[in-house]
Amino acid sequence: MSKMYEKLARDIVEKVGGEGNVLNVYHCQTRLRFQLKDEGEADQAGLNDMEGVAKVLISGGVFQVVIGTHVKEVFEEIEKLVTPKTDGADIQQGTRKNLAETVIDFVSGTFQPIVPALSGAGMVKALLALLVVGNVISNTSQTYYILNFFADGVFYFLPLLLAVSEAQKLKCNPILAAGVAAIMLHPNWGALVAAGEPVRFFGVIPFTLTSYTSSVIPIILVVLVQAYVEKWLDKVIPRAVKLVFVPMLTFLIMGTLALSVLGPIGSIVGDGLGVFFNYLSANASWAPALLIGGFLPVMVMFGLHNGVAPLGVMQLADLGYDSIFGPGCVCSNIAQGVACLVVAFRTRDMKIKQLAGSSSVTALMGITEPALYGVNLPKKYPLAAAMIGGGCGGLYAGITHTHRFATGSSGLPAVLLYIGDDTMAYFINIIIALAISAAVTGIVTYILSLKYETASAEGHKDQSREKVIRDREENRAGKEDKTENRETKAAELLAPVNGEVIPLEEIGDGVFSAGVLGQGCGIRPKEGRVCAPFDGTVILVADTKHAIGLKGDNGMEVMIHVGLDTVELKGEGFEPKVQAGDKIAAGQLIMEFDLQAIGERYPTVTAVLVTNSGDYREIALAGRGERAVGDVVLQARR
Repeated sequence: MSKMYEKLARDIVEKVGGEGNVLNVYHCQTRLRFQLKDEGEADQAGLNDMEGVAKVLISGGVFQVVIGTHVKEVFEEIEKLVTPKTDGADIQQGTRKNLAETVIDFVSGTFQPIVPALSGAGMVKALLALLVVGNVISNTSQTYYILNFFADGVFYFLPLLLAVSEAQKLKCNPILAAGVAAIMLHPNWGALVAAGEPVRFFGVIPFTLTSYTSSVIPIILVVLVQAYVEKWLDKVIPRAVKLVFVPMLTFLIMGTLALSVLGPIGSIVGDGLGVFFNYLSANASWAPALLIGGFLPVMVMFGLHNGVAPLGVMQLADLGYDSIFGPGCVCSNIAQGVACLVVAFRTRDMKIKQLAGSSSVTALMGITEPALYGVNLPKKYPLAAAMIGGGCGGLYAGITHTHRFATGSSGLPAVLLYIGDDTMAYFINIIIALAISAAVTGIVTYILSLKYETASAEGHKDQSREKVIRDREENRAGKEDKTENRETKAAELLAPVNGEVIPLEEIGDGVFSAGVLGQGCGIRPKEGRVCAPFDGTVILVADTKHAIGLKGDNGMEVMIHVGLDTVELKGEGFEPKVQAGDKIAAGQLIMEFDLQAIGERYPTVTAVLVTNSGDYREIALAGRGERAVGDVVLQARR
């Protein structure tokens, strides 16, 4: 079945540097994922221009070649040329990445899971600051006291949260890691630190008197070592007594190491970072915001932002504010949104105009991937303009020592995070910085568009050509029976899940949002059930169970992809109810999935894509908002 893809497979392997350059290859529902010895050997431009390849992305040390829904057939041919050495799980752990990629992957995998908690605490802090500045409550009131520990609880027990997320990343027991963190945060240890008297374990081992509340580096070092200790204990202790002795010895060994060696070392490193942050604030406050504001899009393309963003969290935990990442990030995102918006007004390409219009809104709200990959990067000039504008806004934010008091969204709503210290000064400065970013970006984008956008006459010519084609189709259609014509020109797609329907551009995945795999929509599911959106046939069920391909009796071909990056779950949490070749009826249950468990690890937004979009003149969203299974969500016209 995959013979027709032999040449494509050979060409892809050649373009990624040949068999010798491939350490591993596996696939998800739409992408081939290569781990390469040397990414410099890969011809990325050649791959992007190759017929049969939709897009090339590099993220977290993984070279991703976007193929489409027939990726499995292509992979079957590639397997004959390149034999995978390990499974996808090993790749995910980054066992063969270079040092920089390994560090970035480790840091992002540790910090990303705790972002929701940090964001929630940050918004509580913003609310508290608003209440104080607005004279609703006093900072000496009991209400202030309570709301303050509502927000500070996350930061006080930050080592616990980091212990759990890091343990999950390192594949060791997260509960035992949390237990070790609890040892370091125990009030009795705090009392010994406060007393200031020397502490010697068994009268021999000295414990350094250091407080670990709100710390970051110490627990990261501790769990890093615990992962190896725990695996060694699990290997040498007999199976019959593992349940008792592995946890006991883990607590004894790691508790001792944490308070005597690893914790103090981590504390010294953390104090060094604090000195570095203070030095930047006093002597080069402009630098971080300028660099992040100007170069964040490039960092995102190469995954480097995942290694920089946690510095803001560390500074926040150490000093109570973030001036390293937050100000530059929000300036960059607003600049990207404005650049995309200018393109929407200037372009004559109706498809790009529609994509740019919706993508600009999501970018202004802090989600830039649709704008970056769908508009700014392909056109190049809006990306350059956004980098200039973001850098200018970041420079102002840095010079004025603007900083945020919590982490959270990096779009327009993020301005609330800059209210703190019982003053509105930082809030006003970030508004000015964003205004500078928007103004500079808008002007530069417009000036560049005069050169790079299609001339007005050419645009009218294209529109006239489209009009001739439409008129010809309408004249041909007018000879047919009206009822039959209506059925031929329009096809409806019903909601496959209960939830909130959103435009494709708001999904948050660069490939899906850019429409590379087809037009459609996203749905934020309310329950873990997927139903057939029409009468038809099951084309395929992904090996990893997270996606299903369908072909309707109405001719529409659809892929339903549950969650983002859920291929990494290897089928865990998914239970398809059909298999390839099965006939289906509209509303029939075709999959169940564990919404809560999956949502704890990955976004659960479900992409509903019409993979044969090229067969239709128009695919329109029937409306956004809450929809139930069976409601019309898409309408396609030939």
